[in-house]
Amino acid sequence: MRTILITGPGGSGRTTLAAATALAAARAGSRTLVLSGDRTDTLGVALGVRTGAEPVDAGARLTAWRPDAARRFRDDLAALQERTASALDLLGAARLDPEELTPLPGAEELALLRALRDAALAEQHDLLVVDLPPTPHALALLSLPEELRRYLRRLLPPERQAARALRPVLGRLAGVPMPAESLYDTAAHWDVELAAVDAVLADRDTVVRLVAEPGPSGADAVRTTTLGLALRGLRTDVLVANRVLPEASGDTWLAGPVAQQRKTLEEWREAYEVRPVTHLGRDPRGPDDLAALAVPDAEAGSSCAVEWPVTDRLADDGVLVWHIPLPGALRDELDLVRRGDEIVVAAGQFRRILPLPSVLRRCTVDGAALRDGELRIRFAPDPQLWPRTR
Repeated sequence: MRTILITGPGGSGRTTLAAATALAAARAGSRTLVLSGDRTDTLGVALGVRTGAEPVDAGARLTAWRPDAARRFRDDLAALQERTASALDLLGAARLDPEELTPLPGAEELALLRALRDAALAEQHDLLVVDLPPTPHALALLSLPEELRRYLRRLLPPERQAARALRPVLGRLAGVPMPAESLYDTAAHWDVELAAVDAVLADRDTVVRLVAEPGPSGADAVRTTTLGLALRGLRTDVLVANRVLPEASGDTWLAGPVAQQRKTLEEWREAYEVRPVTHLGRDPRGPDDLAALAVPDAEAGSSCAVEWPVTDRLADDGVLVWHIPLPGALRDELDLVRRGDEIVVAAGQFRRILPLPSVLRRCTVDGAALRDGELRIRFAPDPQLWPRTR
């Protein structure tokens, strides 16, 4: 199944274009699901149907779904209280009733990720179109599965589960209760769920489609978003330039905006695969308006996978080089820190902790350089860890 994640600056029309992309794919013969995490039914307004907690038919071969974050949050917290009942009783904590719970910040994001996973596992559709939140919230959302899995492994390392049989004995010896087995089971359950989301995001058939209005603010947003996606190892198939004004206009007032859009489009075409969508002169509403937008089809754009190769230059320079594409990165905003078998990469406002490829774990960092939008980190073999040659 192909998955298209659509995002862009707030107000750029990403929800409308997500609906138009899904509608075009369905009319072309693909069984399509369009998914949105918005609290308000912007997706339903665009499609001309009401969407909500349950998937609804929005046309031939087209399904729309807007998960209910509040209901998921209540169900998850109620289940968590049941699993940790002994610990809550030990602390004298009062149970929370589902009726008094309201979603915490981030609940919508988690609900959208779980819906994304459920849709991918169901394999009932040929295409999944996801209306992500505006950037930078979308970038935080896409990094959430990896970060949560890392936190879970640090807080409850899987190898400690080997001591399950000893836990009651250790608890009596220490005089304090040991973590219950259900806690480890819960952590393992969440790890499996998050891994499933990670697998969808890392799939070669998953792409990110950026939507922005051509102009100074749109250009800044695209540059920042592209860098954040690159650091996550996600690829952009096309950049949709939305609400492009017609060149041949008799309105002199539009001459300035048209020239500004033209300049931005020329700059974008040098770095991205750009697909312009003409301004309709009104806010698109309903299937007829969505069809008139002439959005890029689902198969548009490049299908090449993102690669972070390690090149062997031991014979020439005595180093291995790790190549990390970071288009739009600035040298002064880059920072690297080696910590054990991981390396922390900070690029502007974005930060990611990367596990080192196995061959580089036996090396020390020998330097780094940013060239042509690519971060190249040099690693020199550690004599104490590197295999000796005769």
